[in-house]
Amino acid sequence: MSFKIVVDSCCDLTPQMLKDPCFVKAPLTIYSNGSTFVDDETFDQADLLWSMKQSEQAPSTACPSPQVYLDAYSQDSPDDIYVVTLSALLSGSHNSAEQARLMLEEDHPEVNVHVFNSCSAASGEVLVALKIRELASTGMPFKHVVREVEQFIYQMQTLFVLESLENLRKNGRLTKMQAVVTGALRIKLVMAATPEGEICKLGQALSMKQALSKLVDRMAADPAHAGRTLAICHCNCLERAFLVKRMAEERCKFAQILLLEAGGITTVYANDGGVVMAYG
Repeated sequence: MSFKIVVDSCCDLTPQMLKDPCFVKAPLTIYSNGSTFVDDETFDQADLLWSMKQSEQAPSTACPSPQVYLDAYSQDSPDDIYVVTLSALLSGSHNSAEQARLMLEEDHPEVNVHVFNSCSAASGEVLVALKIRELASTGMPFKHVVREVEQFIYQMQTLFVLESLENLRKNGRLTKMQAVVTGALRIKLVMAATPEGEICKLGQALSMKQALSKLVDRMAADPAHAGRTLAICHCNCLERAFLVKRMAEERCKFAQILLLEAGGITTVYANDGGVVMAYG
């Protein structure tokens, strides 16, 4: 059985991963300071970071249309189609992908399609996509892959620290934390994704290094992390990503650690200097 994995562009697969033809990306679009950035191979991170710094307004994003998803589903006519989107509570990408699924099933009821809500973003989406590939490549039946991956998503943990909270504050992603954020913009907040895919605060620190160390300590204290994969996605701060990797190697028992670079949508959410981690 042939299969395809369609991801939105918040899934920060590496260039090497994207060489695998099973992966297809549906790009989101970013609007900042009068400029438009399509989150595909043309995306220039430096230009977007400069644009965001110059603007008093938070950047906005537009999810792929149902037609963009439908076109991605239709490429090569696979038997099984798996779709991974960023958290449905952060973006309309999941809803758009679901609409496209219904459209495809009307004309091609024989094709299997499932849209996964990653309840995460960036590195979390990457882990979900890689898990799908791992299972589907073995020839596992479609329904079994869906069941295993949904369980994987439920158990996956997403943690992050941002250098700046301005974009999240301006575009309303931190509505449940407004009181905290307003008084703590100079403090590094240690944050995570809830099982439903919302943003929550775990703690705080006086410096980025201290905040990252707290996150690694938290992972090390979770006995379920051993033998799993850690994905570290950084926004224009490779040295920080390597720092987290070294700390994780010293304190944790991950079987594998992946380093990822932020694409356009992750750059909007994480902003310059942000680090997003997920393990599962």
